[in-house]
Amino acid sequence: MKVTRAITRAIGTALGDCALTFLDRAPIDLARAEAQHAAYNESLRQAGAIVEVVPADAALPDSVFVEDTAVVLEEAAVVTRPGTPLRQREVPAITAALSAYRKLLRIAAPATLEGGDVLRLGRDFYVGISSRTNDEGFFQFASIVKTFGYRAMPIEVKGCLHLKTAVTALDAETLLVNPSWIDAAALPGARQLVVPPDEPFGANALVVNGVVHLSARWKLTKKLVERSGFSVNALNVSEFEKAEAGLTCLSLIFST
Repeated sequence: MKVTRAITRAIGTALGDCALTFLDRAPIDLARAEAQHAAYNESLRQAGAIVEVVPADAALPDSVFVEDTAVVLEEAAVVTRPGTPLRQREVPAITAALSAYRKLLRIAAPATLEGGDVLRLGRDFYVGISSRTNDEGFFQFASIVKTFGYRAMPIEVKGCLHLKTAVTALDAETLLVNPSWIDAAALPGARQLVVPPDEPFGANALVVNGVVHLSARWKLTKKLVERSGFSVNALNVSEFEKAEAGLTCLSLIFST
């Protein structure tokens, strides 16, 4: 029987110095962030995941956002090369944890690729070309996954940090989408649930064993997803949203 695992990382004290691209800086309450992170980890456990928490690194402000450091397949883990030099220093601690479960394959310079730009739908990957992921990152990733029988397609991201800021998959046939930030027509012919215009960041959803985790901030999006037949768990991640992050950013989810 397969086991769902989640790798997360404890919050470093420098979180307030996180990199920002599209948002203005706002003070982050570190104690509140730690409480929210603890609740997030517990929610993953309640959904049936075994959670492994990697120790914090005070020198790396964004290191809690582990999604960007790797893309985990059944066959291997693709170790990414984040789009800023400081974030590239986050990778070794996560690969040390992943190496217990997967063979590691690596994206190499001059490529940049962040996991938040990689959306999987069955045997297909959609890779956001963004401020953090470049064309060479896409080509290297596509070449790696092709060896395992997957297909990868690029998709331009504009107005937000990552592809999964604008679209996530609720199941194999349903996408939660903000079409203002991507060309929704470039996505596959799945059912698309469009987030309300007043909740542009609502499209970032984390699904663990059928439970859809959404930010508690986006109440209309929650109603939309529930009306579409999904079980939703709303989590308060306000301090991470100040860091231009969403629910997927905080974990790597995979099976063993």
